[in-house]
Amino acid sequence: MSTTRTTIARSLVSGLAGAVALNLLHETVRQFVPQAPRADILGMRSIKKGYEKAGEEAPTGDALYGLAMLGDVTSNAIYYSLVGVGKQEPVLAGAGLGVLAGVGAVTLPGPMGLGEAPTTRTPATVAMTIGWYLFGGLVAGAVFQNLKFKV
Repeated sequence: MSTTRTTIARSLVSGLAGAVALNLLHETVRQFVPQAPRADILGMRSIKKGYEKAGEEAPTGDALYGLAMLGDVTSNAIYYSLVGVGKQEPVLAGAGLGVLAGVGAVTLPGPMGLGEAPTTRTPATVAMTIGWYLFGGLVAGAVFQNLKFKV
């Protein structure tokens, strides 16, 4: 495997690890903490909006939730895979990516027409949102830094 392909593979695996860690955290804590962010709601609203723009009827229930989770993991995996781009320290890059994603998750849903409450209901919700995206970025960076492929 060439160095470029190895780096791309490490980046993608690392991004997926960060995305899965983030979603497991989101989905677990929201079951127990009322102030927890609700990225699932933002994802479902986004999918519904896309279907409406296409003039189609959106799925409902478990099908809608499943699409939201698939979209969330996929988009976060691609985003977090940026930890492998360039010569920067991957854990620091992951931290930066995570904080930026968290701030985006707090500030962008309102202007995008998805509502603000899922990530800004309380100061604790805002802090958890940013912290959890930071966590996902740190996981991605740590996995990239420690993942070894045999060439």
